[in-house]
Amino acid sequence: MIFVPTAIEGVVVITPREHADERGMFARTFCAREFEAAGLSPVVAQANVSFNHRAGTLRGLHFQRPPAQEAKLVRCTRGRVFDVAVDVRPSSPTHLRHVHVVLDAEERNALYVPEGFAHGYLTLEDESEVAYQVSEFYAPGVEGGLRWDDPLLEIEWPATVRAISAKDAAWPLLDLSMPLVRGHSAAE
Repeated sequence: MIFVPTAIEGVVVITPREHADERGMFARTFCAREFEAAGLSPVVAQANVSFNHRAGTLRGLHFQRPPAQEAKLVRCTRGRVFDVAVDVRPSSPTHLRHVHVVLDAEERNALYVPEGFAHGYLTLEDESEVAYQVSEFYAPGVEGGLRWDDPLLEIEWPATVRAISAKDAAWPLLDLSMPLVRGHSAAE
């Protein structure tokens, strides 16, 4: 696997090394030893998949607060998505900054999102599917979210949002006068 750091420490784009022959292709997409060697959490507690009927579907921006913070390995297995990770660690020098990458089923690239980040994506093609490996079990009592269009985040989504859940549309705008960890929209 090829690990390429992004502009925010800990967020990494991962591309498998493909081995092709007349039969097709083989590639390793996860290896605990390689993840550990790259300084990434190799723990997988859950694997999830989401299917999205149409382009313009937005999911996120989600995170879990302590004690159930989670790292994610996110891969688009069908179609293409604009994937975003927002740093919500209060003491981080990149607090509230984000990185984005287009995850493409044909490229087979993935994004590693460490603990302390909100994550979301916008589908760029109809019938896009996203698979996640997650380091912690889902804990509804400590989940949180950021509003996808919060002006403080300055995320330039590349297409119009056509479908979003009521829950994701209702996350409040950030209020920097409130502690984000105990508040409504961030994690350490």
